[in-house]
Amino acid sequence: MERHVQRLLNRVSLVFATAATLSLLHLFFRSSSSSSYCIPSYSPLQPHPNHPHHPQTLTLALTPFPRSSCDAASRSFVPLEKRSAKLRSSAAWRRHVASLSAAVFSPLRALRLLSNSSRVLCVSAGAGQSVAALRDSGVADVTGVDLLDFPPLVSRADPHNLPFFDGVFDLAFTPGLAGALFPTRFAAEMERTVRQGGAIVLALEWWPSSLSPPSLSEARTEGIWALFRRSSILEESSKDITWIAHLMSHPERHEHESRGQKETKAYVFVLVKNMMVYCNISKREIW
Repeated sequence: MERHVQRLLNRVSLVFATAATLSLLHLFFRSSSSSSYCIPSYSPLQPHPNHPHHPQTLTLALTPFPRSSCDAASRSFVPLEKRSAKLRSSAAWRRHVASLSAAVFSPLRALRLLSNSSRVLCVSAGAGQSVAALRDSGVADVTGVDLLDFPPLVSRADPHNLPFFDGVFDLAFTPGLAGALFPTRFAAEMERTVRQGGAIVLALEWWPSSLSPPSLSEARTEGIWALFRRSSILEESSKDITWIAHLMSHPERHEHESRGQKETKAYVFVLVKNMMVYCNISKREIW
C-alpha cells in the first residue's frame, strides 16, 4: 500500500513539474516574439537618423505614460533643446513672461533699481521665464540658476550655495523663496551675491505657515525682516501674475490656452541691501 501511494505521489510531482516547465517555456517564447514588435525602426544597432551618435536611442518623450512595454519602447528621443524651443514658443510662456515684465520688472526701472546695464541674478528660475522677461526688456547680463538646468536660459546651481563671488550682482530676483528647503540660507546667499545698495526682489505666490506670525498682514513683512537681516524693505505690493503650473513635468500641455496656467495675486517685495531706512511694521510706513 505504501509503495502504491509513493508511486502516485511521484507521478503527481512529475505532472506538476512538466506543467511548470511548459508554462515557463511558453512565457519565454511569447515575450521574445512580442518584444520584436516593440523595436522601432531605429535601435542601438540602427541609430536614430537625426541622432546617430546618441548613446540612448530609446528614451522617454513627451507622450502620455505608457500602458505597456511596447508603448514605452516605441517612443522616440526628443532633445532637450527641442523641448525648450517648443515651450518658449507656446502662448502660455509668452503670457507668463509678459506678466512678469509688467508686474515686477517695469516698476523697478521707475525706482531706478534696474537698467539695461544691470547685472541680474534669477534664483530658482525654473524654466527661465524671468530670464526671458529681463532679456526681452533690454537687460543683457542676466544669469538664471536652479537645481535643475534648463538650457539655454537656466544653469544648474544650488540656491543655498550659489557659485558666485560676493557683491557681483546689482539685482537678485526669485519666485522660489516660499519653496526653499532652508529659507534662512537661501536669503543669506541672495544677500551675499548682491552689492551694497543693490536690490533684492521677491515674488511670492503663497506664504509658508512656518514663517507666519498670528496676523497675516504683518506676517509677510516680519518674515522678510527676519530672513533678510542685511537689507531693508523699500516697497511691498500685490500684483497679478500669470503663473504656469507643472511647467517642467508636462511642457507640451502649455500649447493649450486653458491648461497649466492661472492668474493669481502675488506678493512682491523690493528690498535694498544696507539701505539706511527705518520701517514701522505696525503702521507699515517707510520714511
